[in-house]
Amino acid sequence: MQHFPKLYLFVLWVLLIVTLIMAIALGAVPISLHEMYSAIIQTFKANAIFNMHEAVFIDIRLPRVLLCAITGGILAASGVMMQGLFRNPIVEPGLIGTSSGAAFGASFIFVLATKLPDWLQQLSGIFLVPVFAFLGGVLATVLVYTLAKSAKNVSVTNLLLIGIAINAIALSGTGFLSFISRDPQARSITFWNLGSFAGANWLQVRVTAIVTLPVMLLLMGYTNQLNALMLGDKEAGFLGVHTERLKWQILLLNTAMVAVATAFVGVIAFVGLIVPHIMRLFLGGNNRLLLPASFLCGAILLTVGDIAARLLIAPGEIPIGIITSLVGAPVFILLLKKTQLLQKGGDYD
Repeated sequence: MQHFPKLYLFVLWVLLIVTLIMAIALGAVPISLHEMYSAIIQTFKANAIFNMHEAVFIDIRLPRVLLCAITGGILAASGVMMQGLFRNPIVEPGLIGTSSGAAFGASFIFVLATKLPDWLQQLSGIFLVPVFAFLGGVLATVLVYTLAKSAKNVSVTNLLLIGIAINAIALSGTGFLSFISRDPQARSITFWNLGSFAGANWLQVRVTAIVTLPVMLLLMGYTNQLNALMLGDKEAGFLGVHTERLKWQILLLNTAMVAVATAFVGVIAFVGLIVPHIMRLFLGGNNRLLLPASFLCGAILLTVGDIAARLLIAPGEIPIGIITSLVGAPVFILLLKKTQLLQKGGDYD
């Protein structure tokens, strides 16, 4: 398949469309293709009247499925960029503190929202948790970058080590907030950290899509430079790559995507870790092909996971983070064994 990248991308697009239709159709309220078509036609009418199934499709199922697909794509694409930037195949998007910082920001609101000024609560409204989660993710990443930056450059090793430390601090803060919280607040923190698309709506879809589209276009422009960076900083510099500028640009774009996605749906593990591995087995290490393919594959896999989360204990729902961790961990171990990364100490095959 490495010789037919366009065919492979076409197959992924077809699989994504089929997966999205299945995700819309399946659930506590089954929705037929005819009802989907009818609901879409009705939306263009001035005085549209929807039956129950059409209303579920337009107001609940469709925004949830789209947000799920976009989030999966974001996490997978971020994994590609982070693994390329760190030149390490076991790096995932939350390594530089974005996810744990967002978790701390959300936990802060769950526990201490009543202590905030009234004007701030009114200003943020229903977006109080996403706003603070986004700010937490951004601040944690900025802190990691600032501490890792030396007088001349930013060391990838320093980013990795300081990212681990900031993650630990943020997780400790989240743990402390859980300790001092009451039962309802503690449950909110727990469920948010497990991830869920249950509250998806059209506004969240629009905000996430508005951020994702330009960021992905910008990242595609950096893929050739990232390929050069895989040779090493000095070698990339000889090829005309401004390595320090490239590092902070990728970190900034990665933070914007992951923070927005995490702010709305919570922490979702393993998607950004295993999807680039899967795609690399088929497409090789060319980031120009790997980035769009991973975005599509991440969208497919997270949508399939959300189907499982909704159906396994229907009419109840399992947090999506449990599904991704339960499936992702053994898959990741198998991939490591298959590519012999465990035996080689983490280097690329």
